Amino acid sequence: MRTSLVTGATGFTGSHLVQRLVSSGENVRLLVRREPGERFAHLESVIGDLRDVHACREATEGVHTVYHIAAAYRDPSLKEKDYAAVNYHGSINLFQAAAANRVRRFVHCSTVGVHGEIIGPPADEEAPFSPGDLYQESKVATEKFLAQHGSDMEIVVFRPTGIYGPGDLRLLKFIRLIAKGRSFLIGDGTPRYHLTYIDDLVDGIVLCGKRSEAIGQVFILGGPSAPTLNEWAHIVAELLGVSPPRLHLPVWPFMAAAAMAEAVFPPLGLKPPIFRRRMDFFTKNRAFSIQKARQLLGYAPSVDVREGMEWTIAWYRQAELI
Repeated sequence: MRTSLVTGATGFTGSHLVQRLVSSGENVRLLVRREPGERFAHLESVIGDLRDVHACREATEGVHTVYHIAAAYRDPSLKEKDYAAVNYHGSINLFQAAAANRVRRFVHCSTVGVHGEIIGPPADEEAPFSPGDLYQESKVATEKFLAQHGSDMEIVVFRPTGIYGPGDLRLLKFIRLIAKGRSFLIGDGTPRYHLTYIDDLVDGIVLCGKRSEAIGQVFILGGPSAPTLNEWAHIVAELLGVSPPRLHLPVWPFMAAAAMAEAVFPPLGLKPPIFRRRMDFFTKNRAFSIQKARQLLGYAPSVDVREGMEWTIAWYRQAELI
């Protein structure tokens, strides 16, 4: 039985990927920073960090496919050196360990954020790099490294759009505002926001790990459509049984407040209440073509935004989060 290694298995995407691989009969090993808990206690785990060369060597020994999902994500306490140490140098450590252990395939999780704001959406994999923050910059650097350092391994890179589903909390704050009926949109609500339901994303990741057509390729993995913020907010409001946001506020006061907060709060050891990066949600187009993944991989996402949000909101309610 072949062994697959998954990094980031305790995170949202990684945990769903592990469950899918195990259910399909694969032997799965985890590289985790701490014991994975009861959920994955039956699986082989290597306790270590991507920055630890020896842990990477141990984790990749005897492995057929590496699914590299782990990353330092957007955290205001992280500095540029932290993103570089984990997302860039850590990925290199894992890649080099995999090469030394003759791993067959290396599947790397990047992000559509490497493209920045999309002018004239939808964008495809050939859109230029235009990262907007340290996280995205570290992902660009890693992609460039993988593209320039060919090996006997089969390298595949996938760039997911916004990930959501039951158990994920990234959309909770916005949905709570709509649920309370006090929501508003910053800007005119016309930018498109491309979401990917977690089950569809895992389908795509597994295809990246198994299909021969994936070798040496980069794929954008997204949902079947990319609604505007206005359309998405109306869907959420309808599912919640409340009125949709009708108030549209100008962008510039929020950007000014965010810039001031970012300058004042961190030196005091405090988390800014607002970030300029979060304004991207309201102002930047992020709609992508998934045609390449459809054609080469047979990727066929089936969960539209309404259905996916219905399941996600039901989970929020069950968990008493809204």
